[in-house]
Amino acid sequence: MDLELLPVPAGADAMTVLPRLRRALAGGAPVAPHLAGDPAPVLPRHAAAALPPDLAVVLGTSGSTGSPKLAMLGAAALTASARATHERLGGPGQWLLTLPAGHVAGLQVLLRSLDAETEPVSTDLRDGFTPAAFADATTRLDPGHRHYTALVPTQLVRLLADPAGTAALARLDGVLVGGAATPPALRRRAEAGGVRVHTTYGMSETCGGCVYDGRALTGAEVRLDDDGRVRLGGTTLAHGYLGRPDLTFRAFTVDPDGSRWFRTDDAGHLDDEGRLHVEGRLDDLVSTGGLKVAPRLVEEATVDHVPGVLEAVVVGTPDPEWGQAVSLLVVPAPGARPLSLAEVRDLLRPHLPAHALPRRVTAAPAVPLRGPGKPDRAAVAALFAVAG
Repeated sequence: MDLELLPVPAGADAMTVLPRLRRALAGGAPVAPHLAGDPAPVLPRHAAAALPPDLAVVLGTSGSTGSPKLAMLGAAALTASARATHERLGGPGQWLLTLPAGHVAGLQVLLRSLDAETEPVSTDLRDGFTPAAFADATTRLDPGHRHYTALVPTQLVRLLADPAGTAALARLDGVLVGGAATPPALRRRAEAGGVRVHTTYGMSETCGGCVYDGRALTGAEVRLDDDGRVRLGGTTLAHGYLGRPDLTFRAFTVDPDGSRWFRTDDAGHLDDEGRLHVEGRLDDLVSTGGLKVAPRLVEEATVDHVPGVLEAVVVGTPDPEWGQAVSLLVVPAPGARPLSLAEVRDLLRPHLPAHALPRRVTAAPAVPLRGPGKPDRAAVAALFAVAG
């Protein structure tokens, strides 16, 4: 059977697709979920008879570079992902949906619920994501289950800034945070508030997060190329890209022993205890004065050491002398005193090499986002063009 486009409504109405997702996982016709109201994905030409036998879901990637691709996710991979997640969190439970279920993180909340045979609860998003709506949704969770949710870092920032939101978070048995980098200072704030937070790393091609807190889930594997590029393998890998064998060949590799790997666009390293630390996308590295700067290192240092900064994003912007300038966007806390470039550089100097210190700084009330919660670095760079 061929693919069926599946519009996924927002908020509580997302639950209406649960029966169709259950049928796809059980071997019914596979589905291509997308956000209701957005243009449906254009399915590339493909032969229905050639689709993988256990294909359940075809899901768009975040499209951070070029056009989004459609990852083919098998029922076995999705089931392995759900069960490995529940194993890491302490057992199956009931999930609270806070993210659009047309993207992998939100869709996985529904799929994990199906595997756990629990009824998910949705946050009311009619007025956008708010701590009050989140806290209200937690009161509708069944006390007979363990309780979990999945957030992006911006949502975690908002909840921790609100006492009721923080208290609601602390009542949950597990809070997954992914989709973008979680600064260590943000994680520490969450843990100090009693939140059982787990940072996640993965993408549509790996059924979402497959590395939690730097360690691969059961069945998943991590290795690094000589240049630090992260490769992910194991039971949660997609079959490839729908209708694009050329892109599948480039991104998915097979070892002589038959093990498959997905070639990410991220750089990372393993610490002394074997935990993965992702430094950011290889193509996001800023080349300044002939030296490379990983944006994440500057962003984390800023949130850690510059007073009054809630969030930070670093991009490279054109510079006639340095090639690219390290350019820092900050989201200030309410009432925080604006800091000059010189003050920011002085605060960061003890924590960063000289070439990584920002040469441009601007502020905004929020980080421009794309998809479910990733910083839109092109939009951030455009802010510096306006400021200049």
